[in-house]
Amino acid sequence: MPRKKPFSVKQKKKQLQDKRDGSRERREEQTDTSDGESVTHHIRRLNQQPSQGLGPRGYDPNRYRLHFERDSREEVERRKRAAREQVLHPVSAEVLELDIREVYQPGSVLDFPRRPPWSYEMSKEQLMSQEERSFQEYLGKIHGAYSSEKLSYFEHNLETWRQLWRVLEMSDVVLLITDIRHPVVNFPPALYEYVTGELGLALVLVLNKVDLAPPALVVAWKHYFHQHYPQLHIVLFTSFPRDPRTPQDPSSVLKKSRRRGRGWTRALGPEQLLRACEAITVGKVDLSSWREKIARDVAGATWGNGSGEEEEEEDGPAVLVEQQTDSAMEPTGPTREHYKDGVVTIGCVGFPNVGKSSLINGLVGRKVVSVSRTPGHTRYFQTYFLTPSVKLCDCPGLIFPSLLPRQLQVLAGIYPIAQIQEPYTAVGYLASRIPVQALLHLRHPEAEDPSAEHPWCAWDICEAWAEKRGYKTAKAARNDVYRAANSLLRLAVDGRLSLCFHPPGYSEQKGTWESHPETTELVVLQGRVGPAGDEEEEEEEELSSSCEEEGEEDRDADEEGEGDEDTPTSAPGSSLAARNPYALLGEDEC
Repeated sequence: MPRKKPFSVKQKKKQLQDKRDGSRERREEQTDTSDGESVTHHIRRLNQQPSQGLGPRGYDPNRYRLHFERDSREEVERRKRAAREQVLHPVSAEVLELDIREVYQPGSVLDFPRRPPWSYEMSKEQLMSQEERSFQEYLGKIHGAYSSEKLSYFEHNLETWRQLWRVLEMSDVVLLITDIRHPVVNFPPALYEYVTGELGLALVLVLNKVDLAPPALVVAWKHYFHQHYPQLHIVLFTSFPRDPRTPQDPSSVLKKSRRRGRGWTRALGPEQLLRACEAITVGKVDLSSWREKIARDVAGATWGNGSGEEEEEEDGPAVLVEQQTDSAMEPTGPTREHYKDGVVTIGCVGFPNVGKSSLINGLVGRKVVSVSRTPGHTRYFQTYFLTPSVKLCDCPGLIFPSLLPRQLQVLAGIYPIAQIQEPYTAVGYLASRIPVQALLHLRHPEAEDPSAEHPWCAWDICEAWAEKRGYKTAKAARNDVYRAANSLLRLAVDGRLSLCFHPPGYSEQKGTWESHPETTELVVLQGRVGPAGDEEEEEEEELSSSCEEEGEEDRDADEEGEGDEDTPTSAPGSSLAARNPYALLGEDEC
């Protein structure tokens, strides 16, 4: 074998760089299956996953990346100047009131892409080509009707929309999960009309994370949706309930409650969801096994003494997982049998970071789905058998087109914070609606006298927070305002700087909602299922604000590793999709 010709270190570096650039271009071409030439150069692809070509069975890990419209360089620079120059002023309570008609404009082109008509005579290539053309027309209508400055970020990746199509086709009941802090942001009326109208399915609206909002506001949002969308079944849910009567220390912004013991089994809402499904199925499916499971979870949470998560997960009943990948593109019949084999399929859909995976963990009673604060963590849908007659389907988060300010979308956790080009205006949007300076005890960077009043801009807040936390740049040791801005946005997404929006007219009727009977009932219920039996400890932590996640715990981001979607715990058997996998288990294991 001839010896390789030696070359210098500089040549080696150039060879590796050329190899990386070439592989990156090839990956972009392979991943780009949904965008036409007219919009490809305006799209920014997020959450790049390292890969060595295509994986087993031709799977591309970057196939379901988030595709958002790219901000122009001029727009980014304009926002940076505004963050330095624009003085922040507190807004009135009326500004926090959001009307869904202003966000989505029902009846406009702000719709979501539908699967075009097809027939069994069509080949897979013909079907994909037809869907791509239809999707391109959908994008053209939206971008033709609204300018980029008015439009919010929304999903431009057809592969992810295909996952939604498949979940809706296989579901008997659809759960639309929303964040109670801004539910109208996560509630597209077009999806409601399509599910309840064209598909004829029941839609359950889950107001999630109710522990992050005042009980009066939760009840007000519930009545708002009941009034405008009467066909909805509404469920209040949280995987981490707390007693709202417990006074909150403002200094606890920098502290995290690390819960030990049976945390997932104390979720608030599984009983309400069961009652909603019983009303929908009207006896067509036997849900007694689900009710028995809830009773066991409640009894176990009451009896448990904080023995630890590892013991709990080992002793928990088996939950079988079906991993779905390419099946989202395979043709399925336009009509199918509901409640097939006596099993109700519940599809969980919603925006990123609303807690879909956490809701599934709360229903199961332990961690079976890995969750993360990073949008796009769930890359393809999976199904989980909760009981022999109840199957849950977790869909990747999807961002629907709207007229929301992009700063609000960032604060809602829809855009990956580590990849934001300009985070300062989002910080200003937050600081004009809640007193960030007072909550974090910030000192103005130009203030010699701490007691003196000084006007604040978004850049000042970031610089003051960088000074307080000791964030410095590597070379010049200046205040790292970009890292500080990311840190503040993470506090908002995690709910430690909680920004809650109100339904129209809430400010005038606040007293009525606070004295509402349902508000008192919710307070009592949260206090009853709160973490009284678990051991909790609070500690101040070093906030992660770099581009790399440090794996710390938070209310919606468990330590990633076990239960990752790429390597789910699957049961033995090769034809799980063809029959109920729960039949592989004994009755006592269910």
